[in-house]
Amino acid sequence: MMPVRRDLRFNLPAQRACDWHAQGSHVTHFYNALSLLFPAGERFFMDSVRNYRDRIDDPELKKQVLGFIGQEAMHTREHIEYNDLLQQAGLPAHKLDNRLLWFLNLFRKYLPHSWQLAITVCLEHYTAMLAALLLEDSSRIAGSVEGYTQMWTWHALEETEHKSVSYDVWNAVLMPGLGRYLLRAGTMLITTLIFWLIVFDYNVRLIVADRKRGGHLRGMWRLTRYVWGPRRGVLPSIAGEWLSFFRPGFHPWDHDNRDQLARIDGLVAAVDAANAANVGLPGTRRARRGVRAAA
Repeated sequence: MMPVRRDLRFNLPAQRACDWHAQGSHVTHFYNALSLLFPAGERFFMDSVRNYRDRIDDPELKKQVLGFIGQEAMHTREHIEYNDLLQQAGLPAHKLDNRLLWFLNLFRKYLPHSWQLAITVCLEHYTAMLAALLLEDSSRIAGSVEGYTQMWTWHALEETEHKSVSYDVWNAVLMPGLGRYLLRAGTMLITTLIFWLIVFDYNVRLIVADRKRGGHLRGMWRLTRYVWGPRRGVLPSIAGEWLSFFRPGFHPWDHDNRDQLARIDGLVAAVDAANAANVGLPGTRRARRGVRAAA
């Protein structure tokens, strides 16, 4: 699977940054909290793979790494602009982004490159799981504001497209054996704890900062059902795939959802159409598109 760098921009109405999701502002801020993780997080992913680029012998994997880096760079750019909208809405987006950047810089400074790559492998599995959830159940984001829906769908599709790259680098550059497995499994346990603590902390801080919207009891109930609900909650829905990561022979494409990638061309066309329809409208950004295969 060759990742393709797609230069897309999305019409994100600034006035809807805090309530773009059909389930209301509290669920919106769950996604907004995830968005705050991406600029610093995806730079970390790119750096952790770059650390090993010169040790990759497989020319096909080298091309995939370039595509991975290209896609993550586009995700970083778009989430920076998305997060700027949150800051303009009076939310502490830049403060929370800088906090995560400081935290990840500690990892860069003190952790061996192998540990940094292990963290990336684990977090890329999280992005792949959450992407699959979004793509395979349209009701997760149905009825939400178009530009935000398109952006999250694009991100989910590209996370799916490159979901095995960091893992394939991991297998290519680290010596196989019990030590490699224990590092991967142990890092996933620690990463899971830290990841969800940060997401829930950011989610609550955004809700508190946006308290003027009111309806908090109803909003918290919707958020709780959305994330924790036993039948369709985010966490119960990804539990099985999360556990699969601990199998010694695990590979990200064990969950083969590449059929979802057939949606990419249609999404690009829909983004183009939305951009053309929204040219000059206040509170939106006109998208531009350039697609090239990563070389």
